[in-house]
Amino acid sequence: MREPSLRQLEALMAVVEAGTVSRAAEVLRISQPAASKLIQDLEADTGLQLFERESGRLVPTGRGMRLYEEVERVFGGVHQLARAVDAIRREEHGHLLIGAMPALSGPFIARVIANFRKRHPDVFVSIEARSSQFLTEAVLLRRLDLALVISCLEHPSAHVEPLRCPPAIVALPPGHRLSKRRELTPDDLKDEPFVAFAPTGTMRSKVDAVFERFGQRPKIVIEATTAPNVAALVAAGLGVTIADPIALESAGDQITVRPFRPVIDFNYGIIRPVRARNSKLVEDFVEDVHAAALSPMLRV
Repeated sequence: MREPSLRQLEALMAVVEAGTVSRAAEVLRISQPAASKLIQDLEADTGLQLFERESGRLVPTGRGMRLYEEVERVFGGVHQLARAVDAIRREEHGHLLIGAMPALSGPFIARVIANFRKRHPDVFVSIEARSSQFLTEAVLLRRLDLALVISCLEHPSAHVEPLRCPPAIVALPPGHRLSKRRELTPDDLKDEPFVAFAPTGTMRSKVDAVFERFGQRPKIVIEATTAPNVAALVAAGLGVTIADPIALESAGDQITVRPFRPVIDFNYGIIRPVRARNSKLVEDFVEDVHAAALSPMLRV
């Protein structure tokens, strides 16, 4: 009896997972006879019949599968260790944990990170897209370095600052008749099918309040909870909407946008721990967030 070699165990896993010796040989980048020899030596060294020969194929026995499962478990631990080593190496260059509510987790955050990595190409960035409440709690628990949210609660262990955005715009399907207007008001939109945000959303309450001031109500035909869904519905020609341009960036050139009057301001918030780790990286990331908010992809 001899201890099986690492290469023999790799051959065992390859044959079980690939199904044939020839495919296993391709995975191992060796010849088929060499792969067969590794299996034969493994059986000889362990004294176990690991495979049965059926119609020219190797079929794992019960013992073969038990050994395979044990090897898989050990190899899994090795791979996990390798991932841990990789994470430690990345942290030497810096690692930022960023949270973003769904409306900001698409093209907007991609633009922010693209600019940030120009200054810090070696920094590893992780993004978590969740609700504002979840992200705020994660920042307070120091699981995130900073988060972009819709509302921020004052807290002694958190630093909060507003993210000023361009005012809300009207989004129209391509070729819509109102796209000829330079700007639009509630009177212009009162008879148009309207794609609205959910009643509990901040944008919904702001839009409803403006329409009420004009003695109007939007003709709501569809409600959706996320900005990407609203944008997609408008792009499909199912109605018009009013939203901040950052939230509608996912629609790209699939919609037409026009200024809305009266102005509706819609500001997000940046929340981060008071004593954040990687504070210089966090400061630079916040700068890029502000810069991206002032230059949305959608132009009116």
